[in-house]
Amino acid sequence: MSISIYQVDAFTEKAFKGNPAGVCILAEEKSETWMQAVANEMNLSETAFLYKQDGYFDLCWFTPTVEVDLCGHATLASAHILWEMGYLNKREEARFQTKSGLLTAKLDSDWILLDFPAEPSSEATAPDFITEALKASPVYSGKNRMDYIFELESEEAVKNLEPHLNLLKELDCRGIIVTSRSNSDEYDFVSRFFGPRAGVDEDPVTGSAHCCLGTYWQERLGKSELVGYQASARGGMVKVKVVGDRVILAGKAVTVLKGELFG
Repeated sequence: MSISIYQVDAFTEKAFKGNPAGVCILAEEKSETWMQAVANEMNLSETAFLYKQDGYFDLCWFTPTVEVDLCGHATLASAHILWEMGYLNKREEARFQTKSGLLTAKLDSDWILLDFPAEPSSEATAPDFITEALKASPVYSGKNRMDYIFELESEEAVKNLEPHLNLLKELDCRGIIVTSRSNSDEYDFVSRFFGPRAGVDEDPVTGSAHCCLGTYWQERLGKSELVGYQASARGGMVKVKVVGDRVILAGKAVTVLKGELFG
C-alpha cells in the first residue's frame, strides 16, 4: 500500500523559494529507522511525519541524518497540507504533539500562524574553532538549548559569510544562527542558519531559529512584533510576535510536489 508524500515550500508564497519540506501523513505508526530512511531519501533539510490521534497529530521531524527536537518550516508545511488536502477544515486549528510539547497552527487569511515555545539565548563564549570557522568576529555570542547565536556588525557581514562547514561539524549542538539588524525598512533583522552536524549545511529558512531571534531582537529593538528575512540563496520572510514564553511565527506555504511512497 502506497503512502502519499508531499513537498512544500515554506515561508514563501512563490514556488522554489523559501524552505522545502517533506510532509508524510501516516495511517499507522512507523519506526524511527524507517522515517530516517525516508528523510534521507527525500534529502531535504527536514521531512515531517504525522500520525493522527484523538484531537491532534503526533509530529516528528528528521533531517537526512538525525531527528530534531523542533522545526518551524516543516510544521508550517504540515499544517498547510492538512488544510489543503482536506485532513482538517480550514477553520480548524491544527494541533501537534511533539518533542517540544504541544504546537498549534491556525489560518489567518492566507497566513499560517504557528504557536511555538520561545527559545531565548544566554550570553556564552563560543569555542575558538567556531570563530575560526565563521571567519568573523561576532559582537555578541550566546547559546540556547539547541543552537549558538552570533550577532555580526552588519547585514553585509551576514550575507557575505562563507563559513568553514567542516569545522562547524565539531559543534556540540544543532547549529549556528548568525544575525544582524536589517538595512531595509521592510525587515527588522536578517539571519542565516548553518547546521552541518545535523546534515544541513545551510538551512534556507529556519522557523525554530526565529524562536530565538524573536526574543533576541525584542530586547534590542524594544518591540514584540518583528519581521525577519533569512538571507539564504532561496530566501524567506518570517513574521515573529513574542508573547511571554511563546512566539507566534507567521508565514505562507506553497505545495510543489505530490508523490506516492512505496518503500
